[in-house]
Amino acid sequence: MFVVTGITGKVGAAVARSLLSADQPVRAVVRDRSRGAPWAQLGCEIAVADLSDTEALAAAFAGTAGVFAMLPPVFDPAPDFPEAMGFINSLSAALARAKPARVVALSTIGADAPHPHHRRTQTGGYNGIRFMPGGRQVPCPTGRIEGGVSFGQ
Repeated sequence: MFVVTGITGKVGAAVARSLLSADQPVRAVVRDRSRGAPWAQLGCEIAVADLSDTEALAAAFAGTAGVFAMLPPVFDPAPDFPEAMGFINSLSAALARAKPARVVALSTIGADAPHPHHRRTQTGGYNGIRFMPGGRQVPCPTGRIEGGVSFGQ
């Protein structure tokens, strides 16, 4: 079983479709069960969890072969990035509890900025996926993808 966050967006949907086309089981993480209905029709298991809900995320991630973690972009961040840090802390704790076999994290936007203070989004590169190798360790192999911009994907 592979877990996909961000499945209602373009990138998460592409990841899920790729897994399904390879006959891999997918658990879709959605905030609203109704948004998961199209994925359920395609054979996905649905897990309802907000990215700030550590317990629900840990339950969704438990016993899985892999997690695709993608944080939502916040286009007008508050100083010190409290929204992103809340998501990161929750995801980190959930991954540590669930111990999936592997994790791939995607930085949605901002990885191309030369310095963390220049990044206008809370979820770009440094800020969005630093719960991966670095500051906060998760107990499994991890990979990260840091694209500059992924709006058209």
